[in-house]
Amino acid sequence: MSDAPPHPSRPLLDAGEAQRRTVRTLVAAQAVGAMGITIGITTASLLARDLSGSESQAGLAQTFQVLGAAVASYLLARLMSRRGRRVGLVTGYLLGACGALTAVLAGVVGSMALLLAGAILLGATTAANSGARYAATDLAPAAHRGRALSLVVWASTIGAVAGPNLTGPAGALARTIGIPVLTGPFAIGSLGMLAAAAVVWALLRPDPLLLSRELEGTPATGVRPGTSWARVLDAVRQRPVLAYAVTGLAAAHAVMVAVMVMTPLHMAHGGAELRVIGIVISVHVLGMFAFSPLVGVAADRFGRALTMGTGAVVLWVSLVLCAESPEGSSWQILAGLFLLGLGWSFATVSASTLIADHAPLDVRPDVQGAADLVMGVTAAAAGGVAGWVVGGWGYVMLAWFAAALVIAVGVGALGAGRSATLLAE
Repeated sequence: MSDAPPHPSRPLLDAGEAQRRTVRTLVAAQAVGAMGITIGITTASLLARDLSGSESQAGLAQTFQVLGAAVASYLLARLMSRRGRRVGLVTGYLLGACGALTAVLAGVVGSMALLLAGAILLGATTAANSGARYAATDLAPAAHRGRALSLVVWASTIGAVAGPNLTGPAGALARTIGIPVLTGPFAIGSLGMLAAAAVVWALLRPDPLLLSRELEGTPATGVRPGTSWARVLDAVRQRPVLAYAVTGLAAAHAVMVAVMVMTPLHMAHGGAELRVIGIVISVHVLGMFAFSPLVGVAADRFGRALTMGTGAVVLWVSLVLCAESPEGSSWQILAGLFLLGLGWSFATVSASTLIADHAPLDVRPDVQGAADLVMGVTAAAAGGVAGWVVGGWGYVMLAWFAAALVIAVGVGALGAGRSATLLAE
């Protein structure tokens, strides 16, 4: 047996190969997982309206899903801290599949309460998809974290754009098997979530978070003492840039959710067909995910804060277009929803990369989970208010209400830029 020391570059080579394998696996899982979660977006508000008998409650299904995602983000992050990314992501996808089937059952028995319960469970898949973007950065070099994170976000394009366009075939399938037409997308969506769970369970080896801890000399399951929230608050006190990043992340997501969930109803009021509504949502999702690799490159090259500020500008333009859109289908709503997704992409990729940059390794999942919890709760509140605003004052007023939230995205960008500069000094 040789007494020669191990080759000093070997751990880096192992980490590099593990990073490439991690990204490939997450891209595959994200594609089918995103299809599973977005196929129901087009019909969720319509199903909620039919079950509740009230248009003012049409946004509740999406709101509860966002709220479920918020809670699941935090709980799954705690699980990841102890057991790694693989166990946490699989758990999220399986819970989401159960939620999709619960939504189908809600339509069959005509229960709004059951639909909301299913929506909460569906949020676990949204949380898993969000957690996957962070998993892509665990082994990535600092100069390429934005690119790695954005590639996983981009993978959502495949399933997310296909999802809403499967609404028509899903309705036909629903009629064939004797379930309500509006529940067909949820039935198909459950299959996508199960497929994502299978991909992650079989292929996400080695676990990127556990390997990164091993390479840094941190025990694989070791975290700081104290409660999860105490660890998060301690990290934020030490690195205020995290607070600014979370502010931008949460505000951008709230803007996107508030407008997106009520757009199908706004279009339906003007007589738009379900197929046309599905196309508009697909274009919106295209804006969210398709250009994320370019956004990631911009975040790496020009800075995370500048990229987040660009997102604020794009979001504001999108809301002006939405405010000008008539009921039904129009070029304004098509362009507005596309830019809404693109602005979200700029803000989310850059803010998430900032969090990955500055969250200490031993509490990284705790910080990331808390960030997504804040993001989800803020968006859930905005989604709930959206239904009330549209019911009382209309879609145009909702767009202007959301425009006010864009100010917080800009504040987050400015604060993050200053804080990151101070830390670098």
